[in-house]
Amino acid sequence: MSRSTARSHPPGLVGFRVPIPRFAAPELVIPEVLPEDERQWVPQSANVWFRPLMLNVTQGYFVNILRVRKTGVLSRHRHDGPVHAHVLKGRWYYLEHEWTATEGSYAHEVPGEVHTLYVPDDVSEMMTLFHVTGAYTYLNGEGMPVGHEDVFTKIEAAAQHYETVGLGEDYVKQFIR
Repeated sequence: MSRSTARSHPPGLVGFRVPIPRFAAPELVIPEVLPEDERQWVPQSANVWFRPLMLNVTQGYFVNILRVRKTGVLSRHRHDGPVHAHVLKGRWYYLEHEWTATEGSYAHEVPGEVHTLYVPDDVSEMMTLFHVTGAYTYLNGEGMPVGHEDVFTKIEAAAQHYETVGLGEDYVKQFIR
């Protein structure tokens, strides 16, 4: 679960004193988005990991950091919903577009697009924060579905990984809303 840091308020300032609704979900604060503990990175494929930040089962989206330490084609996929991306480190591009997502940049991807994500040869590590609504459908070279990924497959992968590395299957629950 998230940890908090003790702090004091400036003199005379007081927080709002009306309680949140009784059945509201708790806030989610992750103080160490890029963790030192490598066990928090969930393997997705060879040299590809994700770090869950929010796994929203009621609205069907997930927010994670994708970390890639290989070059070449990562995946070809179709979006069922919109995707927001913020590049934290490195760069990547889609074979289908002229633009490159560089460190510090933001991209909005629309539903229905098919992308082939490519990490250039001179990029040793890429990290991008993705907010994905809906699912990805992974496609082969002929455009035929070969797999999918959504908030539920992310939860299952994370739960299995956290159990295997000794954090316990329930470790993933802190990210679920």
